[in-house]
Amino acid sequence: MTDHHHDPIDRILHILQSKHVETIKNVLLAYAVYYYSTSVIGLMFKVVFFRGDIRKAFRSLLQSLILGVRRYVPGIDAQVQKEVAKSVAGMEKGIIIGARDKKYTKLPAKGLDTASLRMEMQKYQKLSHVDFKDGKVSGAVYHGGAELNALLTEAYHMNILSNPLHPEMFPGVRKMESEVIQMVLSMYNAPEDAGGNITSGGTESILMAVKAARDFMEAKKGITTPNMVVPETVHPAFDKAAQYFKIQMIKIPVDPVTFKVNLKKVRAAINRNTVLLVGSCPNYPHGIVDDIPALSKLALRYRIPLHVDACLGGFIVPFVDKAGFPYPDVFDFRNEGVTSISCDTHKYGFAPKGSSVVMFRTKELRNYEYFITTEWQGGVYASPTMAGSRPGALVAACWAAMVHFGESGYVDSTRKIVGKVRKLKAAIHGIPELELIGDPMMSVIAFRGKDDFPIFGIIDLLSRKNWHLTPLQQPSGIHLSTTYVTDEDQLIADIKEAVAIVKKDPKSAMGESAAIYGTVASIPDRTIIRDVAKGFLDLLTKI
Repeated sequence: MTDHHHDPIDRILHILQSKHVETIKNVLLAYAVYYYSTSVIGLMFKVVFFRGDIRKAFRSLLQSLILGVRRYVPGIDAQVQKEVAKSVAGMEKGIIIGARDKKYTKLPAKGLDTASLRMEMQKYQKLSHVDFKDGKVSGAVYHGGAELNALLTEAYHMNILSNPLHPEMFPGVRKMESEVIQMVLSMYNAPEDAGGNITSGGTESILMAVKAARDFMEAKKGITTPNMVVPETVHPAFDKAAQYFKIQMIKIPVDPVTFKVNLKKVRAAINRNTVLLVGSCPNYPHGIVDDIPALSKLALRYRIPLHVDACLGGFIVPFVDKAGFPYPDVFDFRNEGVTSISCDTHKYGFAPKGSSVVMFRTKELRNYEYFITTEWQGGVYASPTMAGSRPGALVAACWAAMVHFGESGYVDSTRKIVGKVRKLKAAIHGIPELELIGDPMMSVIAFRGKDDFPIFGIIDLLSRKNWHLTPLQQPSGIHLSTTYVTDEDQLIADIKEAVAIVKKDPKSAMGESAAIYGTVASIPDRTIIRDVAKGFLDLLTKI
């Protein structure tokens, strides 16, 4: 007799009808019921305590349920993945530049001589098609002056082999690192017992601040299921910290007019498991500074650490008053409830990429940032941040930038950069079709269209003039991190021209970029966007 189970289809049917699979299906069904019932409970909590729109919230939950089910419908999911693949293929054209050039996938049999190597490096350098020197890039390169570059290169070269992990070997780098930290603490009016560390960037500074708060609150209050209460506009580094350190994120809506975090909802969200409050100074999307003094009062009242994320405004906010732009609120350690602050030196501090400072009100709190193990066969191992070995050359270059500019240099750069933002704000106010998102006071500006004016059409037209601006979502808008080299006059002229073109011919707003940004903003199933983002990350290491 023929064994029908040798046929592939019969074999699959046999498996699907087995008791084991029935058990698995029952488990999955039970999990689905559990997941969505807990979602409803969580939803009701948010509605009751945060006074949300219950119809909108239930619509969102129902939408999530429907979109979640589509993952298990083979035909639908296959079509979705096909479209995702198309999107990734489209991105590949703009990312994989020089695909036809010679590739190094294995070590060359014989190393290149110096002259040949220089020629190869120049070829790679020429692959770039974005020229930041024309002042049309948002953020990314914050100064770029030839004299400063030469100075930083010299500092880097002098310390190229140094490693702060071995302070006994590189005492000069240890001294420079300590001085960078102390100078930044001074900028933020830190108390005498304050401490800090240099990290690899803003994300690591935030990770360290969150870890320290979590471990501190576990030690002091016994909290083992921690949460942190943050504005919805907070930097994704906090999401990363929450994922890495198993902390629940409670995101609070911002005021629809000021775009500052809603303080009443912050207060309502605080509970016995809250280990950290967060305020931005300013936030990345819109350049808005949260009400730090009010958050400080809440932190003191509930005895919870408060972190101020000043990564983006790190070398702007301490100098705005002296630059002639008085800011009404105090944002630093003069607020007694502020327990930690992150400040990027590699943005408006003009240090090379790869340096930031995380500060703590007390050295005791900083201790909870540290990693120490005493049982390793190799001896006692201790490191202050995520990394073990670190590039001392970056520390030296950061120190060189700060000592070179000095307070007067940073006041002058703040005056120029914030002055550009003020000019842009005035121009946006004068264009009836556009409006500012909140009232940005620092180095970042964001604006959107009024009455459904197609803002992504504007960014599309601007990109044709070689502007590299950042699209925003929820609400849709355009973001610009103004830098030392931003050509604000040209941007104003180009924005006005783009608005005039779209008014005259609305179809002109339907370019490729507008279609992409508009589609991304409107897709309700964010797992699709996650799949596209994964594809993008995969492209970064594709040859």
